Amino acid sequence: MTAEGKVQRRRRRAGRVAGNSILYIVLIITSLAMLIPFYWMVITSLKTEANAFSNPPQWWPHPMTFSHYAEVFRIIPNFGRYFLNSIIVSVSITLGQIFFDTLAAYGFAKLKFPGRDTIFFLFLMSMMVPSQINIIPMYKMMGSLHWLDTYWALIVPKLTGVFGIFMMRQFILSIPNELLDAARIDACSEFRIFLKIILPLSVPGIATLAIFTFMGAWNDFLWPQIMTSSDLMYTLPVGLAQLQSKNTSNWTQIMAGTVLSALPLILLYLSMQDKFVEGMTAGAVKE
Repeated sequence: MTAEGKVQRRRRRAGRVAGNSILYIVLIITSLAMLIPFYWMVITSLKTEANAFSNPPQWWPHPMTFSHYAEVFRIIPNFGRYFLNSIIVSVSITLGQIFFDTLAAYGFAKLKFPGRDTIFFLFLMSMMVPSQINIIPMYKMMGSLHWLDTYWALIVPKLTGVFGIFMMRQFILSIPNELLDAARIDACSEFRIFLKIILPLSVPGIATLAIFTFMGAWNDFLWPQIMTSSDLMYTLPVGLAQLQSKNTSNWTQIMAGTVLSALPLILLYLSMQDKFVEGMTAGAVKE
C-alpha cells in the first residue's frame, strides 16, 4: 500500500471514530433525558412533603424517608389485592395475545385462503379507529353476559390485538417456507406446525409482544375503571387514584405508589431485554 493510500485509510478510520463518538454522545444525552423523569419520581417518593417542591429543587432527598411507602398501604388497605388483580389480568391478557395473535399471524403470513389480504387490510384499517368508540357497545355486551365487575370483563375483550397480529405476521414472514413444507410432508397438521415450529422460532417476536402487551394491560386505567364497581376488583391504576383526594394531592405518596406499580414492568423488561431487541429488528422483511 502506498503512503497516500495509508493516509486516506487513516482519515477514513478517524472519520468513522468521530462519527461513532458523536452518535454515542447523542445516545447518552437522550438516555439521560429519558431517565430523569423516572429518577425524579423515585427521589420525590423519598422526600419529605415539605421538600417535594422546594426551590431550588433537591436532586438528592435530604432527609431521606421511606415512610411514604408505608403510608400507601395505610391509605389503601387493599393495595395488595389491587396488585394481585393487576397481575392476574395482565398475565392472562399477555398469554392470550401471545397465543391468539401468533396463531392469527401464522394464518395471514403462511396460509393461503380467499380474501386473506383483504381481511388483513381491514384489520389494519381498524387500528385507525379510536378504541374509545367501542366502550359503550362493549359495556352493554359485558352487561348482557353478566360479566360486569368480574375478571371476564377485564380479560376476554383484550385477548387479541390487531397490533400484535401485525407485528407477529411480519416476524413469521422471515421463517423459511421450506421448514413448513418439510413438516407437511411428514404429515404434520397446521396446528402442530404452529406449536412445534412457529412458536419456538418466534421467541424473540413473542418476547417483544409480551412486553408491549403486559405494559399496556398493566397501565390500563379506563377499561378497568368502567368495568369494575367493587373495591376488591380494582386494578392497580384504578386503586392508585385513591391517593389523590378532591382538594389536595400528596405527591410524595403518589410517587411512592407509582414506583411500586412500575417495579413489575422494570423487572419484566430487564429479564427479556435481549429477546426484545432481537424481536424489534428481526421482523424487518419484505414479502
